[in-house]
Amino acid sequence: MPKLSVVIPCYFNEDNIPVTARELVANEANFPPEVSFEYVFVNDGSGDDTLGALQRAQATYPGKIRIVDLAANVGSYNAIVAGMAHATGDCLAVITADMQDPPELMVQMYKYWKQGFKLVIGNRQDREETGPSRWFAQTFHWLMKRLALKNIPDGGFDFVFFDRIVSEEVVALRERNSNVFYLMVWLGFPYVNIPYVRRKREIGKSRWTLSKKIKLLIDSLLAFSYFPVRAISAVGLGLGAVALIYGLYIILLKIVSPAEPAGWTTLMVVLLFVSAFQMVALGVIGEYVWRGLDAARQRPLYVVKQLHEPAAAPVSPAPRAV
Repeated sequence: MPKLSVVIPCYFNEDNIPVTARELVANEANFPPEVSFEYVFVNDGSGDDTLGALQRAQATYPGKIRIVDLAANVGSYNAIVAGMAHATGDCLAVITADMQDPPELMVQMYKYWKQGFKLVIGNRQDREETGPSRWFAQTFHWLMKRLALKNIPDGGFDFVFFDRIVSEEVVALRERNSNVFYLMVWLGFPYVNIPYVRRKREIGKSRWTLSKKIKLLIDSLLAFSYFPVRAISAVGLGLGAVALIYGLYIILLKIVSPAEPAGWTTLMVVLLFVSAFQMVALGVIGEYVWRGLDAARQRPLYVVKQLHEPAAAPVSPAPRAV
């Protein structure tokens, strides 16, 4: 009997939990009868009553829900790794707690897994969201596909179904300041992707702020691409060539016309431009150095405050002999 573990990171999802748990359990009816389920909800240091909502859901669905309560907020990707580390299934899925991704898609993902695919990706072909969030997501994944991992599907993804082997490899990597979904692709297992339309959030407010999005973009680029460092080298070589040509020009001008006044404006523009480039270059190099230091310290990705194991499902009494 294959067992499916569904990992759900939670951060300020108090109002979502009853709906999420109900829809996930109802979706079990779409699977073959031999599949068993567990739902690993990870409370990522929420400041509301997310933990209380999870405990009530655990009591409502005995034997199905495991709660990993983290000591502090460590970010959704580290929370996902925590959930993967505590999952016991033969195959796993990651889905958000806001139900913007259709849980019924997991049935098709499961069929691909049974065919031997270690990784199945639900990629966002389109999204019902509008405004800056939509634009940023499209730009983010366009940059990642062209500058980092060229074999990721278009549209981005954070809804995945994968084999336990993939889970064990990702957990063992203990990658810091990275993107857990891109790590799954980076491992190299052949995958299949299923396009879908991401729903608009109906309950609660997203805590995925602009600063978190920018940090994710920087983390993902630096973790999977040498482009920033190579761009610095290319611009540096270009500036060096320009400086050489300008230096020869100044020497020639001095020889031809010794009384010609120095170009103050040109000199200041060049000085300011080069100085600005040097500061940007130091900043990019500093990002790499900081990530190296962060990895060298080997601090844990997360700390589990308490693990709430699933309550035992009620057992029907055996018929009494007459």
